Amino acid sequence: MMSKTEINRIKEALRESIDQNYIAGGNLLIVKGGKEIFYHEDGLADREEGLPIRRDSIFRLYSITKTVTAAAVMILLERGKIDLYEPVSKYLAGFRNQMVDEGGALAPVEREVTLKDLLSMTSGLLYGGESRAGRETEALLQEIDRRLLSDTPLGTVEAMSKLGKCALAFQPGAAWQYGFSADALGAIVEVVSGMRFGEFLKRELFEPLGMQDTGFWLSEEKRSRLVKTYADDGKGGLVLYSGNHLGIIHQMDRDPAFESGGAGLVSTIDDFARFAKMLMNEGSLDGVKLLKPRTVKYLTSATLNAAQHKNFDLWFTLCGFSYGNLMRVMIDCSKAGDIASSGEYGWDGWLGAYFCNCPKDELTFLFMIQKTDAGTTSLTRKLRNIVLSSY
Repeated sequence: MMSKTEINRIKEALRESIDQNYIAGGNLLIVKGGKEIFYHEDGLADREEGLPIRRDSIFRLYSITKTVTAAAVMILLERGKIDLYEPVSKYLAGFRNQMVDEGGALAPVEREVTLKDLLSMTSGLLYGGESRAGRETEALLQEIDRRLLSDTPLGTVEAMSKLGKCALAFQPGAAWQYGFSADALGAIVEVVSGMRFGEFLKRELFEPLGMQDTGFWLSEEKRSRLVKTYADDGKGGLVLYSGNHLGIIHQMDRDPAFESGGAGLVSTIDDFARFAKMLMNEGSLDGVKLLKPRTVKYLTSATLNAAQHKNFDLWFTLCGFSYGNLMRVMIDCSKAGDIASSGEYGWDGWLGAYFCNCPKDELTFLFMIQKTDAGTTSLTRKLRNIVLSSY
């Protein structure tokens, strides 16, 4: 158990960040040995209306969605429905005859992008950028956003098949680069399962786990619990943000045609804790088995080779970590920039939601905020240091 001093330090750190307009508010949940040992909420979910953050507040997960997508892929893997060395083109026609951006000129792929490349972010698919590969991907993102609220929105499979027509940043498997890989996996789950990606997640993960507030959109009765999003105003304050980003309908007020496996889910801290507990319990929760222990072990392992790791090492805030199956995995605590646990895994989101499981300590750390371009914030690391130093 954390001491009163440590608990007070957590509360002080969170309150200080709110008072300094670093964030509007957030909540933090710590689970140890499968049991909740600490929960705290502070600040506002809606500054304009003065509505506080609550335990049932709903947050946009953005890239934490990737961890759920990876689990969905593992379900298909252990059922023998897919082989990770299969080419993506088997499921998404747009990935046939792909080309690689080599200094602005195009060259054919030496081998096809595989499902394993998507899981390890070694596909060469980007999130945009100044290169030819980045510009082509950015153009697709703009098309998805432009058509989001139209009568002809791009669907998940259609959008990701178009993604395959974009130039790759490098030869498949040659390097690591963060990008659209998880979204392509969501489309593949849809093709293999024969149902919409969101329906697959609902049937295979959310309903069995009792995650009632997790999905790609919110019914009208739930929308009042959706936390507002804020951005730095450049003057030491916060300004309301309401734009659509990465093909996500910010208001979450309609069933989207494009269900983003890389960024599209919303959830509550308690809902996501059930997913985290399932992984910590090697695939089971409350008598329901969703994955087998060996599958979870593979899911939560680092998969990058030395050459691929060079690009990942450029993310200096992830020193000590490696990467595998759409998650960071701690492999060397001595190189980390914060107090860490060997074998810990998880990820964060564009709006600052943060997930970490530490199997050796039987510890889950979940922190939810909504601030643009946040990822893993300085505040998140401060809270981690207080908590992980206690065990």
